[in-house]
Amino acid sequence: MLRATHFGPTVLVCLLSFVMADLLQSFGRALEVTFAIFWGQCFVGWSNDLIDYPRDVAAQRFEKPLVRGDIKVATLKVLVPMALAVALVTSWFGPLGFAGTSVHALALASASAYNLGMKGSRLSTLPYVVSFGLLPIAIYDSVGRTPPAWLIVAVALFATAFHFVNVIKDMEGDRALKIYGLPQRLGSKASLCVAVALCLLASAVVVFAR
Repeated sequence: MLRATHFGPTVLVCLLSFVMADLLQSFGRALEVTFAIFWGQCFVGWSNDLIDYPRDVAAQRFEKPLVRGDIKVATLKVLVPMALAVALVTSWFGPLGFAGTSVHALALASASAYNLGMKGSRLSTLPYVVSFGLLPIAIYDSVGRTPPAWLIVAVALFATAFHFVNVIKDMEGDRALKIYGLPQRLGSKASLCVAVALCLLASAVVVFAR
């Protein structure tokens, strides 16, 4: 089940969330924030695998637990709405409160738009910009503060760079399945160059802002 959440990205998002939350409030409250974000990542990852299941089977992506048979489709159909409910409830009754939960919900809606079709459009990077740009806002809302603009921009840029890098390994398979997001349209070499440029730009934002 953890692998099906897209475990690597889930760990990175949760770690980033914890670090930001821990800088703003107590260790325990930071864990509560991270717990809510984790369930949001479960919702995004599980729904992604569920939506992509027919394509993944056709592409024989046996590295995915659902395709390999480690998890059943019926199981994910139950767990996806459950994960969304837990994410929103733990956000609302945890440190995020109403404002932070609203922002968290918008970020999950943006990620869902990617899963539901934007991954195959020229605007495939937009959900990454929106969802990860909203992440610092949700966490800062938990203490009634507004994050600095440079932090929002830097997180969004790094996340978008990760999108370009993450697509490269599945580039040919995606094209065979007629998934033409922006990285697939640019190709592997151009996507890698864009990712490096975005990372450099994000680093510059952080350095000059600090």
